[in-house]
Amino acid sequence: MQKQYLTCREARPVPPYDASQMAQGVGVQLANFLFPLLVQLDAVLDKRLVRTFLATIQVIITFRDRANGLLLSELGGYLATPDKAPAGTKRLSHLLHSGKWGAWLIAHFLWQRASQQLEEWTQAGEEGLVIWDESVWEKPESQQAEGLCAVRRSLAKRLTHYKKGYYSPPPKPIFVPGLQWIGLLLVGRREQQGPPVLAAMRWWSSRGGRASFKRDEEATLLLSCAAAWGRRVVHLFDQGFAGGLWLGLLLALGLRFVLSFRKDYQLVDAQGNKRKAWHIARGKRGSRERLIWDSRRSRWVQASVLVLPVQHPEQPDVALSLVVCRSAGRLPWYLLTNEAVTTEDEAWQVVFAYVRRWNIEQTWRYEKSELAFQSPRLWHWQEREKLLLMASLAYAFLLTLLEPLYDPLRLWLLRTFCHRTGWHCRNAKAPLYRLRSALSRLWQKHPPNFALLGQRPLPSVRLLAG
Repeated sequence: MQKQYLTCREARPVPPYDASQMAQGVGVQLANFLFPLLVQLDAVLDKRLVRTFLATIQVIITFRDRANGLLLSELGGYLATPDKAPAGTKRLSHLLHSGKWGAWLIAHFLWQRASQQLEEWTQAGEEGLVIWDESVWEKPESQQAEGLCAVRRSLAKRLTHYKKGYYSPPPKPIFVPGLQWIGLLLVGRREQQGPPVLAAMRWWSSRGGRASFKRDEEATLLLSCAAAWGRRVVHLFDQGFAGGLWLGLLLALGLRFVLSFRKDYQLVDAQGNKRKAWHIARGKRGSRERLIWDSRRSRWVQASVLVLPVQHPEQPDVALSLVVCRSAGRLPWYLLTNEAVTTEDEAWQVVFAYVRRWNIEQTWRYEKSELAFQSPRLWHWQEREKLLLMASLAYAFLLTLLEPLYDPLRLWLLRTFCHRTGWHCRNAKAPLYRLRSALSRLWQKHPPNFALLGQRPLPSVRLLAG
């Protein structure tokens, strides 16, 4: 159910666009996307630093990848000509170290965009889903940067998973210096509602002067969601949020949720007995099987659902539903929800909502690999947070290019600047990686001139794409 893709078939005609006009048009669209934030920055910063802010976002989209990190000296070399790289680095350093603005401006901008999108869906009679997930920001070779704490290395965890026919991996987890990371993604219940919207990115530490607790950081974010969005959204959580404390907070705030419950955690069944979740569902047949799309493995699978009325031992007065989704070749899902589930169709709606959670897994992968999120070498917390949120803005802008409005633009970009041959590539779904690669090559050949933004007329990518 991942929305970070687009279909590109070789038989479709390529629009006859002019490359230089399209490069400038996409640049104008980037400026329009950031316009509310640029106005706020212009009120407190010198106009040259505001231009540096805009140009830095464009540079991150154009040049960042797994090999090229978010290093100030390298970014500065792209902000100016190579012979003036020190001047470009100095401009970017002044921007990040300026005390006249803070990372909260970018965080507020992302939150406002998500709220605006949710309001549009609400007026159209559509629902939104808020996907919660945690990750870690790793700096395995660093020790002196401000705020670092011990985090479990996700790369080592993935590489040491047990694989049949190979030696067993080490049983103990590997910890490295880094930061804890939490993100929120707003998506529609249906893919036709549009691409995901990045709502929040936050980093926190468990050590030092900025030490905090996991549930405190999550509760602060949850209170903001409850105050701004209320019951207009359904919150989606993985097993890391399964527990009586978090469940009690969700119920106290009156929020709607779908939570992946651990099968060995206890619930109270319809007879009032306290049993493990898998014991409650054992021996009970689900509904008639149907085909659903497995986004993770990119294939259709046969699946069935089973709905069981349950209660949580710490919340005995609240009626909940345990939706069990079984499919071949995969462990069952145990989804705990306070949504009304009385029919088979409503049970499938819960399952399909949880399937949308795969979007945020793709977000972690894209930001770490494609935008080099774990590469900054900034000593101090505030400057590092500013740069990471600026890279988040680049990702948020790329998501906007997945809107149906830009279908002709995407087709032209992929065919002209990131062409792929062969039957598989012509019929496969092309990911967001390929779209950024095409845009990068376009902007390397025809860099957008942001100095022309105050002049009219300018090429509008919306008009050209439509």
